[in-house]
Amino acid sequence: MNREDILRSQSTFTIWVAALFIGQLLLAACSTSPPAERSVSDSQQPDPAKQESGASSQAESRPSADRGVIRIGALVPLSAPGSVVGGEAMRDAMIIAADEINDNGGLLGLPVELIVVDSEGLPERGAAASERLINQEGVVAIAGGYHSSVGVVAKEVAHDNNIPVVFANTWNDTITSVQYPQVFRIAPLSSEVSAVDVKFMAWLRDEEGLKLDKVVLLTENTDYGIPAAEDTSRLLNQEGIESVTFGVDIGTQDFAGIIERIKAEEPDLIMSLATGEASYNFAQQSADAGIGPQDVPTLCEHVALVSDAFWKNVPDGNNCFVRRIGLPPQLYNDVARSFLAEYGARTGKEGAESYAFAAYDAVRILGQAIIEAGTTDPAAVIAALEEIVYEGALGTITFPINSSNTPQQAGVEPKWWHQFPDPAVTVVQYQQPGEDSVNATVVFPQTYRTGDPVLVGQ
Repeated sequence: MNREDILRSQSTFTIWVAALFIGQLLLAACSTSPPAERSVSDSQQPDPAKQESGASSQAESRPSADRGVIRIGALVPLSAPGSVVGGEAMRDAMIIAADEINDNGGLLGLPVELIVVDSEGLPERGAAASERLINQEGVVAIAGGYHSSVGVVAKEVAHDNNIPVVFANTWNDTITSVQYPQVFRIAPLSSEVSAVDVKFMAWLRDEEGLKLDKVVLLTENTDYGIPAAEDTSRLLNQEGIESVTFGVDIGTQDFAGIIERIKAEEPDLIMSLATGEASYNFAQQSADAGIGPQDVPTLCEHVALVSDAFWKNVPDGNNCFVRRIGLPPQLYNDVARSFLAEYGARTGKEGAESYAFAAYDAVRILGQAIIEAGTTDPAAVIAALEEIVYEGALGTITFPINSSNTPQQAGVEPKWWHQFPDPAVTVVQYQQPGEDSVNATVVFPQTYRTGDPVLVGQ
């Protein structure tokens, strides 16, 4: 019914029908203009009973491209016991990436909508969130992932549903070593990072004169902490350095008992493998007990790179060493500098965390793969990812070990499957209270070094 019909008719019934029809048109119009980013709240998380029975409306399960939009999932921890500061940084970075894609015309002529879900840093929540992204939100791909324990289960969901995923900050070796076609990673391998950690510690001993007979490892009992501690302990043993490991549950707040046991070990260096706010709690409580970063050389967990949160929670954290993934600022490319400027403008931060760079790249690399594939078909996107040469904030990203060049053919371990092989790993040190991590001194390796380490307690 059009407007002229309404004006001619004096029928109340006809007017009512016209109003109803116009209302439906307005609703339809609103639904075709999605925001670049939408968060799925806890109340919208999957109903396990419905998941198990496979209950889902046909409209919910349609691929997003069929609805006039391309949806990409963002899997991040936004509430405890997960690393909230890490998840927020990754979310902000991925929103920037989605906005940039839309500013440049979207993908395949359609706008991108980033669907953000909260993993809480827990495997069961990560699995449920991944299921929702795929089977209810209709995402064509997933980016993100902070905690390895979430990545371990999310990879299974992606594999079972044949949806490509690019992990940005999940380090556990098994995530790629299972060689699933759908799983790609631009984060480093845990075993490779452990090797850098031990090389750094051995360098402190051999080149800088640090007494290093015993190292204490404080690790969370997760798919990140346990294998990282095991690899580090094994490699330290090969260097003739004794190590003692103490495990805690994710999200631990009170470390008093553990700290007393650590003090009794009289360590020459302390290394933290506890993520999120637990890392801050351990560092400051250690400082209060006299074995903090200003008392005993300490390698803090990389969430310490979130400088404002670190100094707020660890005011006695100066001299902390921190492992950083990605090139140092003096080697940033144009993409990294452009991202950093926008990230700073939106967040007020002076620098960007390594996992923020990675999260940004994870969304953009999926976008490039979809464009190169010319479709959102999973097989085509996966094939494009295998062949991709992506210039991003982390540098030039490729996945050279793939279905055309398998680990067996290349003579490498299965963990290198769909793995970005060249992420730079450096160690920086806070040498001024309150300084931003972007300005922190790079002490290792020699290639990127900007200053000497400060060794406390010598």
